[in-house]
Amino acid sequence: MRRPYPLLFALCVPLVFLHADYQPSFTVSIGGSDATLFLSDAAVLAAGAVGIAAGTRLGFAPLHAGRAIWIASAIFLAFVLAGTAVGAASIDGYPLADNLLTAAKLAEYSLLALAAPLAIRGAEELAPLLVTLTAWSTAATCGALLQFLGVLNEFEGRRPGQREPSFLGIHDLAALSGATLAVGLLALALGERRRLGLVAGVAGGLGVILSGATAAVVGVAAAGAAAWLLGRRRALTIGAVVLVVAGGTIAIRTVDMRPLLDALGIDRPREVATDPEASWQQRVALAYIGGRIFLDRPLLGVGWQGSSEPESYQPYLADARERFPDLPERALPSPEHAWGVQNAYVQAAADLGVGGLVAWLALFLVPLAVAWRAGAAAGVPILWLLVSMGIWIGLGLVAGIPLVGLTWLSIGLAAASAAWRELV
Repeated sequence: MRRPYPLLFALCVPLVFLHADYQPSFTVSIGGSDATLFLSDAAVLAAGAVGIAAGTRLGFAPLHAGRAIWIASAIFLAFVLAGTAVGAASIDGYPLADNLLTAAKLAEYSLLALAAPLAIRGAEELAPLLVTLTAWSTAATCGALLQFLGVLNEFEGRRPGQREPSFLGIHDLAALSGATLAVGLLALALGERRRLGLVAGVAGGLGVILSGATAAVVGVAAAGAAAWLLGRRRALTIGAVVLVVAGGTIAIRTVDMRPLLDALGIDRPREVATDPEASWQQRVALAYIGGRIFLDRPLLGVGWQGSSEPESYQPYLADARERFPDLPERALPSPEHAWGVQNAYVQAAADLGVGGLVAWLALFLVPLAVAWRAGAAAGVPILWLLVSMGIWIGLGLVAGIPLVGLTWLSIGLAAASAAWRELV
């Protein structure tokens, strides 16, 4: 008799990949700060409950094999918690209650990691999760395609012919699509799950392209290389897929789509100006500011989310303007435009110091090392971790978003693969 836990877990996960604007929610006041609970929070808690039920019924032994992963995860979360104390001590007006809540939400999503090894106790039990995520990703890609064609509105209305967020958001669509594309790359490399791999490859690849998230290309390229190393098959086909996705992603950011829209008879309701926050020049400028913050506070940083506070970034704005003279003023951080660093690695260093940066890197590298020892059976968490690492290059440390869900899910499956290895 098949165990119900893999399917129950798989049914919870897709709801994590949904933008807050499309979710029911309610807000409660905690310590003078508002905490908003979304449907995705309920999904994470439900996944945790499935893990507890599976552990109670079948035992908690699968958690033991991933000890190194849990230690690395706990150390990073400890740095985040300590970072709130550092921020409160070093920044006037630091929003301690708000940042404690974001730290708590980051820890909440780690339930996905703890539940995964308990619910999924063999590589063959991955199938329900891969099917549900591929179906959800296909729906997201269809939504993004309809937005691109002007059939559906996105968050800012009808804006055809540009990068699209579907029902997730730009980077989170890239995360879901990149994870799905990874399933297709693995199917090519290993010769397994070919039908699912075909659907996953097409839906995931097109989703990454429509997101226009160039940081995702780094993760996809790394995932393609890892897939080939695991399977040693179809190198040219895998390389061709990666090149097509990379070319399409860059094209949607740089090529004028008006001739295509005109050929399809699609009217643009207005000219879509390039947002300064979408440019790589702005990202470099923000990373420069984050790097300067780190160099001045290398040991402890400025506190969790402290790099977004005016007191932290204002001393470096004049230098940033001088180094990036063509960048609009709106693209630089200000109280009205709290862009943040928009690079998780630089932000980890600026917020948490060198120790926090090491802990952030270990959060990925330790699970990667553990999963790699399990070989091809751990292909999914290996590729998902690489995709996540790539996308975090273009996004700051934001709690409670789908990319956080993919990160913790990948970490949990890496721990699960260690348990699978012990069973062989």
